[in-house]
Amino acid sequence: MKILVAISNVPDTTTKIAFTEGDTKFNHAGVQFIINPYDEWYALVRALELKEAGKASTVTLFHVGLADSEATIRKGFALGADDAVRVNAESPDSFFVAEQIAAYAKEKAYDLILVGKETINYNGSSVGGMIAGFMDLPFVSLATKLDMDGNTATIEHDIDGGTQVVACATPLVISCSKGMAEQRIPNMRGIMASRSKPITVVEASADAPLTNIKSFALAAGRTTCKFIDAGNVEELVQLLRSEAKVI
Repeated sequence: MKILVAISNVPDTTTKIAFTEGDTKFNHAGVQFIINPYDEWYALVRALELKEAGKASTVTLFHVGLADSEATIRKGFALGADDAVRVNAESPDSFFVAEQIAAYAKEKAYDLILVGKETINYNGSSVGGMIAGFMDLPFVSLATKLDMDGNTATIEHDIDGGTQVVACATPLVISCSKGMAEQRIPNMRGIMASRSKPITVVEASADAPLTNIKSFALAAGRTTCKFIDAGNVEELVQLLRSEAKVI
């Protein structure tokens, strides 16, 4: 079984966000980039666990991004991935990214395509479903457990009000959520091996993006809290009517 894991290059969670060029582009200056945690901790680690258990032959990383993102791919190698494919293009929207992944995966006939449930920079949670749509494959979202028996996947995933267990034959696409696996730290052997593992660079195979960014805006900062005496219900009601905002 061949597994393809899509990874995204995102700013570290401690990054101070800023924009340039009239608030139309993210300012990369001084920013540390990492593998999107949902892609790394859940999708990639579970893929590696399946390989270690003898249920998968190869784990390939797939990334849409420019050459400066290759350090992020090497981190995936250090964890244990076998090889990687990088589409030499910026990733302007999820539709474009999903189209790249689907085109390559369809050609190479992967049995299992794993993605994180969302990225921490845009939180779109749409790439997995789009990949499945492009490839006409089954899709299971928000998966928290995955086991393989031959070409049959047994998956537990979150639904409204609880969880659901489904069984599905490969090939299929799964978006991975908390519970799928536990975070790993690369060891020295993996770090050394990561330097020589191959990255195949291909050009974008799809049409131009469907969307473009008009502008970014920072979220409003936190405001101070107002404390009201427990017995002053009238003041509380008045403030809720005049100042409270629904978020």
